[in-house]
Amino acid sequence: MAGRAAGRVRAAGSLLEIAVNVAKRHVAWVRLSHWALAVGVVTLAVSGFLILMVHPRLYWGQVGNDLTPAFLELPISNNHRPDGWETAVTFSGLTTAPISANRTYEIFNENGWARSLHFLAGWLLVAAGMFYVAGGVVTGHLKRDLLPRVRDLAPRALWRDLKAHLRSPSGDAARDAPYGALQRGAYAGVALIALPFMVLTGLSMSPAVTAAYPFLTDLFGGHQSARTLHFLGFSVLVLFVLVHLAMVALTGFRRQMRAMIMGN
Repeated sequence: MAGRAAGRVRAAGSLLEIAVNVAKRHVAWVRLSHWALAVGVVTLAVSGFLILMVHPRLYWGQVGNDLTPAFLELPISNNHRPDGWETAVTFSGLTTAPISANRTYEIFNENGWARSLHFLAGWLLVAAGMFYVAGGVVTGHLKRDLLPRVRDLAPRALWRDLKAHLRSPSGDAARDAPYGALQRGAYAGVALIALPFMVLTGLSMSPAVTAAYPFLTDLFGGHQSARTLHFLGFSVLVLFVLVHLAMVALTGFRRQMRAMIMGN
């Protein structure tokens, strides 16, 4: 009798282990949307950076140009502060075409391809994001794994989770435990707040879109304000990606990549 009971216990334990391993798998729709989002984000980052290099000055309000004060200047190309900007120039004083300043970083001034690619990649991001959110709602993944619980947002819980990650980012607890409070907050914030915010600010800079929906420009305080907020949101996403990649490397790059590609 004791042997049979022990056998049943071992069998039950094996079934439980199998169930846990299956639950830990990244299902196909999660992996597909993850890589589609990754391709979209990388393409948007590269094309957006090239667009920004043409005019690396950000403004606040509806209007901004070379002759108006900048909210933020980014020294990422010679167009940041080309020669002659220190001297005020008025449109009436120009002897040639009514332009405010000549661009000096010529190779990045012909960026029509980057703008077209940026807009195309934006729709890829929208499609992948909508697919991910819809799948998360239908399967319960969003509520079960991503949305932080009230108790997870308590300062003590966040501090405890942060210490656990700093103490052993590559240990068994970090590899096998469910998403912690910081992970839930970061993933939910990116999926449900940051990415929709980037889409809305991006659409508010499109003349075709704002002509049909002018309230988008007013929503963010003007065309130039939307551009500035779009850049700040991009900066937050870059920080998230860097931390995300660091955690992937610390917890086993090959194992994590295999899990996100094959699902195991």
